[in-house]
Amino acid sequence: MSHSHAHHHGLSWAFALTLGFAGVEAVAGWWSGSLALLGDAGHMVTDAFSLGLAAVAAWLARRPPSERHSYGYVRAEALAALFNAAFMLLVVVAIALEAWERFNTPRPVMGDVVVVVALVGLVINLVVLWRLHGGVGNLNVRGAVLHVVGDLLGSVAALVSGAVILFTGWTLIDPLLSLFICVLLLYASVRLFFEALHELMSGVPRHLDLTAVRAVLADAAGVRSVHDLHVWSLSSGRIALSAHVVVEDLQPWPEVLEDIACRLKTHFGIDHITLQPELDGKAPLPCDLACSGNL
Repeated sequence: MSHSHAHHHGLSWAFALTLGFAGVEAVAGWWSGSLALLGDAGHMVTDAFSLGLAAVAAWLARRPPSERHSYGYVRAEALAALFNAAFMLLVVVAIALEAWERFNTPRPVMGDVVVVVALVGLVINLVVLWRLHGGVGNLNVRGAVLHVVGDLLGSVAALVSGAVILFTGWTLIDPLLSLFICVLLLYASVRLFFEALHELMSGVPRHLDLTAVRAVLADAAGVRSVHDLHVWSLSSGRIALSAHVVVEDLQPWPEVLEDIACRLKTHFGIDHITLQPELDGKAPLPCDLACSGNL
């Protein structure tokens, strides 16, 4: 809960700062005629929206479980990350299309204005990134950071293009750098999108090997086999596991359970487990036969 509270506070602070500067940069981009600066301003507007969404998701994740949501609202963070990744993909497409138009129809750019505003934007993005750096292991924060990094790269592109235009007059550097930034953001956006989708689909966390988890469970004293094993992420950093464990004797089950819990925590960091013990070679109960239609 403390991590979610820290994430919420940092995201709210970043939202206010980003939205405030977005208006300044948009006006400067329109006045100077710079696509890189307008693109950076567009990034900052979408960043402000994304940071606000991430802050709301972090707040929801702190809410306790209810009768309707027994796990609470921890999945809100993964959902926000998925939306932010998809939103960034739309931004990338929009900037790429505008850059292509600028290649065909170059426009005059005021390099000096671009340099000054882009420099201020670079500083602000660095401050926002510094405020959020502690939560990069969280999908929700990563989705917000993706937009901030996009802005940071946009500020660098605007700064470089403004300097080149100021000293050489070569305006094509503006859309050229914008396309380069789009390529970088495309890779990060697609990766985050599928990671968030994987978590929402209750996929096995990518850093875990289900076969290795099964082997550790089966290696516990008194355990004969394991079946119906499921491992998924409740939220970033919190992993859940459920399984049916076939044992030789139910009498020492409390000790076996304690041993398994210790193994899962030590080897894989899994601390939310639900295990169903079953006797080895136990005949099916009448209710099992009835449910299967064989009674």
